[in-house]
Amino acid sequence: MPLYHQPVDAAEVPRFAGHSTFMRLPSVATAEGLDIALVGIPWDGGTTNRAGARHGPREVRNLSSLMRSAHHVSGIAPYEIANIADVGDLSVNPINLLDGMERIEKGMAQIVANGALPLSVGGDHLTTLPVLRSVSGGLRAVGNPLGMIQFDAHSDTNDTYFGGNRYTHGTPFRRAIEEGLLDPTRIVQIGIRGSVYGPGEHDWAKAQGVRIIYMEEFIRRGPDDVMAEATQIVGCQPTYVTFDVDAIDPSMAPGTGTPEIGGLTTREAQQMLRLLHPVNIVGADVVEVAPPLDVGGMTALVGATVMFELLCIIANQVRQERSG
Repeated sequence: MPLYHQPVDAAEVPRFAGHSTFMRLPSVATAEGLDIALVGIPWDGGTTNRAGARHGPREVRNLSSLMRSAHHVSGIAPYEIANIADVGDLSVNPINLLDGMERIEKGMAQIVANGALPLSVGGDHLTTLPVLRSVSGGLRAVGNPLGMIQFDAHSDTNDTYFGGNRYTHGTPFRRAIEEGLLDPTRIVQIGIRGSVYGPGEHDWAKAQGVRIIYMEEFIRRGPDDVMAEATQIVGCQPTYVTFDVDAIDPSMAPGTGTPEIGGLTTREAQQMLRLLHPVNIVGADVVEVAPPLDVGGMTALVGATVMFELLCIIANQVRQERSG
């Protein structure tokens, strides 16, 4: 059996001690030799109101010390079946939006070039756009854009803000569709809710073929039915998974930039994430954890737990691919 990186044993070194890394795994300089690279993107240059998500990766690392080595439902022990480590934070520029995005794209491209599947923690949701540019890679060249399953309170398909600015955390997936990174007919957005700028705010996305599942529909149908549709829409082609913590009701995840009441419970989110097993995941992220707005680390714990749920699904996918 290959010797893969293992987390620090909490029965030997208490969780409040030692280096702070994602899941208490080793910190490595590059993604070379990894199956899955855990990476931080401490950047919130696209935030339009309450900032603070730049601090997300550091605090999610801290709360991820509460994650243990195996999933209690599926029995998946990710560190036994895939080589996983923390590759640190991507280089960012907190005062130059376009340069910040370019740095994220280049840093993520190096991870992908090493053959590792990225699981990142932001950062605001604009961080996903340069990540998609890197992850899509050669798929774009052959006309095969990614599908996406998005857990979110907001569609993030607006056009411009503040005098024509095309790059904010409310615009990444409009840009991604326009750039050919995403196939809009293979995008499913789950948990969308809250007041909007105008009655037609989502018309453009719907016209492209994006499937928007509003919170009210989710309540009627439930997690199993919704995820059966979502996995059918994205099919077996390469798909990205993005989880904005504002998908969760702010009573359970208050530390985020744009909270919307009436959201998913953490339990519902876990149910849905566990149903991602049929999906061909080529990258994933957790975004919009804003520790300065959090209470007692609640939202960072949500971020870390969502990350672990995704890690188990992706590690099992790695095992299946390795065994053919």
